[in-house]
Amino acid sequence: MKLIVGLGNPGRAYTHNRHNIGFLCINHLAKEYAIQVKQHSCHAQIGKGKAAGVEVLIAKPQTYVNESGKAVSQLLRKYKVSPQDLLVIYDDLDLPLGKTRIRQGGSAGGHNGIKSIIAALGSHDFPRIKVGIGRPTGEAGKSLSDEDAIVGYVLSDFTSAEDQLIKPAITTVAEAVECFLIDGITATMNKFN
Repeated sequence: MKLIVGLGNPGRAYTHNRHNIGFLCINHLAKEYAIQVKQHSCHAQIGKGKAAGVEVLIAKPQTYVNESGKAVSQLLRKYKVSPQDLLVIYDDLDLPLGKTRIRQGGSAGGHNGIKSIIAALGSHDFPRIKVGIGRPTGEAGKSLSDEDAIVGYVLSDFTSAEDQLIKPAITTVAEAVECFLIDGITATMNKFN
């Protein structure tokens, strides 16, 4: 079984936030593979089914992004999934809006949800798909880096113009997930990076 986790914050107020791109991708996968993500287990909304002929568990942690490790570690234990069979989908400030990047492992890169998962698993060796949300910009298009500006940015909704780049990115993520399920992480990185 493969565990596919999308990071985001629970609650209607956060539904279309940049920080919730992981949830948006899970919603797309659930629709594509006709998997109901309504059951609650291990601090997450989950759904089981088959995707590309592979048994999958898809999950949206309900712990808020910064505590994602709590749900992910419990799901891995309960469903006996190894970290190599985990795939985490999340937002990345350092990638341009709508760009995707697949990694086999690595650091958290400043993402608190990934920091939480690494701490809970005691390992940074798990596959992930990053979806670029870009950085907030101030006057003259200069990138803002103070924490308040970043928090406000990731917790704000995608604009209608940004949606034009995010929708194709969600489709690309779904294609990358299918490749991961069929061919593994190395082939997925080779094809999509």
